[in-house]
Amino acid sequence: MNEAPHLTFDLDTTGVSTGHLVVPKGADCEALSLPVFSCNRGKGPRLLITGGNHGDELEGPIVARRLVEWLPEAQKCGRIIIVPEINPLAVQAWTRNTPIDGKNLNRVFPGRSDGSVSERIADAISRLLLPMVDTIFDLHSFGPTWNFPPAVITHPIADVDLMTKTLRISEAFKLPVTLLWEHNDTAGMFDTWAHSQGKIFICAEFGGGTVGAEALAIYEAGVRNGLIALGLVEGKAEYPTFREQKSGQTLETNPSDQLKSPAPGIFEPRCSVLDEVKQGDLIGILHPMESLSADSIDIRAPTTSIVCGIRSGGYVQGNEEVASLARPLAL
Repeated sequence: MNEAPHLTFDLDTTGVSTGHLVVPKGADCEALSLPVFSCNRGKGPRLLITGGNHGDELEGPIVARRLVEWLPEAQKCGRIIIVPEINPLAVQAWTRNTPIDGKNLNRVFPGRSDGSVSERIADAISRLLLPMVDTIFDLHSFGPTWNFPPAVITHPIADVDLMTKTLRISEAFKLPVTLLWEHNDTAGMFDTWAHSQGKIFICAEFGGGTVGAEALAIYEAGVRNGLIALGLVEGKAEYPTFREQKSGQTLETNPSDQLKSPAPGIFEPRCSVLDEVKQGDLIGILHPMESLSADSIDIRAPTTSIVCGIRSGGYVQGNEEVASLARPLAL
């Protein structure tokens, strides 16, 4: 019989506590010990903050560790649990998926106690941490090959009340973009599982490309705004400055808004995130590599829209996504 996942300390202890979430060993690797921070101030909202779901998105772990530094003084009520790296194997390897089993942790929830290491991590979180909270902030970024504005993303939720609450907290982050994203690949996602348990789930997609000081400051300000909205800390929520502006917009996107490469080649972006484009405007150029005489291929906007994300150059395969468009959310 497999050892059960467990915490090395009691989350119900009042005040600040630290310890580990132990993910049992399996046939593929030894047990993992994930550092956990807990601040329990009694009655109030119950929040779980996680980072490192994808190992090549390092903004989340950095911001989560920053929170550990100042939350003990700032938190006034409720319970906050922070796990800066829920997939340490992927973080250490700087890979999106877990290197041992090749699986995307964000596609295997609620996990399996007798599964591979990714599934055992998801099982431990599902069994021991999710039941302790009402709301989850899962801190992502769009990865090293994309440019994406600081944003909060949620998928459509069938429960109208939960959808309304989720959008309200998402917009309270006051990041440049709040995005309602209709996505085909949602099976096994952390947020999909949390929604099925009736919990508010906030996925913060903190930009993309390189990790920089200015971006991290925006991300931390957004999370602080979210904590203020929940009533966990006091203060005045403000829009962080992004491109010399303090504002935000709520957008929606669907699978048809994903522009894909028509062939293999080098993608050259010709616009930037949050650019407003009209039908036929140039989004980027695909340069074939097999011959200098081969014509480059223009990739153009199919409709009037807003550029939400764009590949930051690089070689792409045919039918690989190179840009994502969006439009104002129609309420």
